[in-house]
Amino acid sequence: MVRGGGPTQRKILLLLFAGVALGLSRSPGRSWKILREVGKEWRKINRRELYRSVKSLYNSKLIRKEVDKKGNVCLVLTEKGRERVLSYRLFDLKIKKPAVWDKKWRVVLFDIPETQKIKREILRMHLRRLDFYEFQKSVFVHPFDCYDEIEYIIEYYKLRRYVRFIVAESIDNELHLKIHFNLV
Repeated sequence: MVRGGGPTQRKILLLLFAGVALGLSRSPGRSWKILREVGKEWRKINRRELYRSVKSLYNSKLIRKEVDKKGNVCLVLTEKGRERVLSYRLFDLKIKKPAVWDKKWRVVLFDIPETQKIKREILRMHLRRLDFYEFQKSVFVHPFDCYDEIEYIIEYYKLRRYVRFIVAESIDNELHLKIHFNLV
């Protein structure tokens, strides 16, 4: 079944990913919050559906089992599983509009080679979907903080070496951009 993954499979992958996030979290408060949320979600999954979904995810090599020294079995997200989770979140990205604009422009510039033309077009598609203004063919502008969202896209498509992110205090045709983004 795994191709797109059913809701239970998706939830399992996201919960395992949350476990990874927990291990990487430096804040005890954030760790406890993640633990509480993960616990609630596990309790919502039907047992029979859980076993069927875990088996399917295992057969699809999205998860693997590991046995520790005490004999406890752990489910671990594989790299393929991690990529699947990241793809779930990719199309849920949104840039939050703050109550007060900080009067800075976020500029994304890229020079992606012709050999990766498809990735270039995909990046453009994501930037447009996130309501960036296309300043030039490979220069997009947005007024609100979006560093994390851009980093996420860059990492997912492995475009780090081709993409730059700039925070600018002014742009020469700023009035046009302010009108476009309803900031006047």
